[in-house]
Amino acid sequence: MHEVISTTTNHWSKTSSQILETAAGIVAERFVRGDAFCNPTATCDFLRFKLHQHQREVFAVMFLDSQHQLIEFNEVFFGTINAASVYPREVVKLVLLKNASAVIFAHNHPSGCAEPSSADRKITEKLTAALATIDVPVLDHIVVGKECVSFAERGWL
Repeated sequence: MHEVISTTTNHWSKTSSQILETAAGIVAERFVRGDAFCNPTATCDFLRFKLHQHQREVFAVMFLDSQHQLIEFNEVFFGTINAASVYPREVVKLVLLKNASAVIFAHNHPSGCAEPSSADRKITEKLTAALATIDVPVLDHIVVGKECVSFAERGWL
């Protein structure tokens, strides 16, 4: 999976986005074994590579199996520079479609400040309640900025 990035006349042959996507794949390959996605640090590493380059808010879902291994990472909702509309009904539909046993939510703050807003906390509560009706736990919600903030580490889940 590791690939050499060649240079020609001091220019990268891949864009920085492609390099970060490759890095996210390496992180996923390394941490997907076992139940590493229960670990906020490993999850933050993966999500930072996936989300930090966006110039607008992107809400994503990590669909996990019963062993908390990644089934699929999906960027679900796209917003503006400081907000994204998230619809619990659509999240529930996707969870059922992917046959996920658990999920981790994530979104970026393009401003770089990863402190969750009250709206972030409210939508997490709504999503958690909606998924509880189908017995799918929310393991975490991580906000990606210059650093990552884990709702689970703060005791909010």
